[in-house]
Amino acid sequence: MKEETDYISHDCCAHHGHHHELVIENLSVAYREILALEGVNIATSCGNRVALIGPNGAGKSTLLKSIAGLVPRSSGEILWRGTSVKKWSREFAYLPQREEIDWSFPITVRGLVEMGRYPQTGWWRKFSLEDRKAVDHALDSLNLNDLQDRQIRELSGGQQQRAFLARSIAQEAHVLLLDEPFTGLDRNAALLLGDLLARLAAEGRLVIASHHDLVSAHELFDEVLVLNTKQVAFGSVAEVLTPNLISETFAVPL
Repeated sequence: MKEETDYISHDCCAHHGHHHELVIENLSVAYREILALEGVNIATSCGNRVALIGPNGAGKSTLLKSIAGLVPRSSGEILWRGTSVKKWSREFAYLPQREEIDWSFPITVRGLVEMGRYPQTGWWRKFSLEDRKAVDHALDSLNLNDLQDRQIRELSGGQQQRAFLARSIAQEAHVLLLDEPFTGLDRNAALLLGDLLARLAAEGRLVIASHHDLVSAHELFDEVLVLNTKQVAFGSVAEVLTPNLISETFAVPL
């Protein structure tokens, strides 16, 4: 019988001194001949929170889906822990924008979090004690125990985001790919989510999120990739998010 610490060690590489690296080399994605994304080159590692920033149609969602293995890339390579990523991996968890989710789907919070175990168990195999403990750990770590029997449609926006993050933790994902996670949240829920992402990164996960609020990016993220179909800049938030660069990328006067 495994102790609960096993789950924590699976998904928190920093606790073992391993800073797993994600490297993207010359990545391009085209939809029917039209380039949606071109020439992305970054290297980052577990423990970081990376913001994807750029105007609408800049390729932020495309990049997240490409890393997650949900859209094919036209060229380039994605390396995770030194190995080329060819297809979806359970170490990557993708959370779509909230408006893309059918919130009327009849599933409880616990049922949603249990879906994180399907990559390990398959759809039909019975849950083991280890699976149940992983789900319990995920619910507990995101403070969802009291909500686990609620239908997902009954939750607030912030609770819905927490439920999807709990699914990623049950999956034992190292890389969290979040599409506009702060959109539609009130200030209090946004602060709670920001604290949660900081904690998940501190535990040794890599958080990559598209984000549109340039003001809060400094508080919420460590690194930023600025996109406008092509890569504009990548580096620490303080270095990259300069007034000149923002003006250039968003075509707005200073």
